[in-house]
Amino acid sequence: MNFKITTWNINSVRLRISLVVKFIKAVQPDVICLQETKCPDDKFPLKRFARLGYPHAALNGQKGYHGVAILSRLPLDSIDARSYCGKSDSRHLAVKIGERAGLVDPITVHNFYVPAGGDEPDPQSNEKFAHKLAFLDEMRAAPEICPGRGDRAILVGDLNVAPLEHDVWSHKQMLKVVSHTPIECEKLAAVQTAGQWFDVLRAFVPEPAKLYTWWSYRARDWEVADRGRRLDHIWVSPAMTNRVSGMNITKQARGWTRPSDHVPVTALIEL
Repeated sequence: MNFKITTWNINSVRLRISLVVKFIKAVQPDVICLQETKCPDDKFPLKRFARLGYPHAALNGQKGYHGVAILSRLPLDSIDARSYCGKSDSRHLAVKIGERAGLVDPITVHNFYVPAGGDEPDPQSNEKFAHKLAFLDEMRAAPEICPGRGDRAILVGDLNVAPLEHDVWSHKQMLKVVSHTPIECEKLAAVQTAGQWFDVLRAFVPEPAKLYTWWSYRARDWEVADRGRRLDHIWVSPAMTNRVSGMNITKQARGWTRPSDHVPVTALIEL
């Protein structure tokens, strides 16, 4: 069975639902994980997704800020949402896909929206940056995102860290910019190591090739400047490492009308 999963920080699902429709019709993922939906659960466009072939949904949203959602063609066995750092700010969602979908060995999918961290990379003067660092520490220690031996799990989302040297347009100039500071990169690496997660994107596009999933709205011509960052990630557990057969970043979505500053990232997995 071919299983296609997409992660996308949509930056308001209701504002950009037409772009989601355009993407879904072209790519046809089995599961799409959205971040920054900016939508309370009772206002989420569930009927629109159902008409598109995604009748199964898990939501963790709030009005105006943050929010994550998982839309699936396959039925869901269970849904779980965790709060991190003692805040109910809609940044995590997990689902299990298994028996109801005809899978003998279930898959757990985690969808994260890690705090952006503000502008100043100083946890003493910037509460948002302190929150981001604490959130990453809590992820590292969380048993729910440390798959057991043989467990099939996928972790996706806007992790808001570009961890490697070539995940940003200029490593030297970005070292003091939130999303690529050494402390953030170290803490995200610690999360990855704790769960023995396999970085799908870099498996297919190894360094020193540049690889981006986000381009700032501030750039007059984002495509010409190409000053991007790899903030969006797909990781799989060790049991699934040899089952990943493809990866794609839909870069052209950044040029669509009224786009998100992030683009969809998709992995193909053989189940």
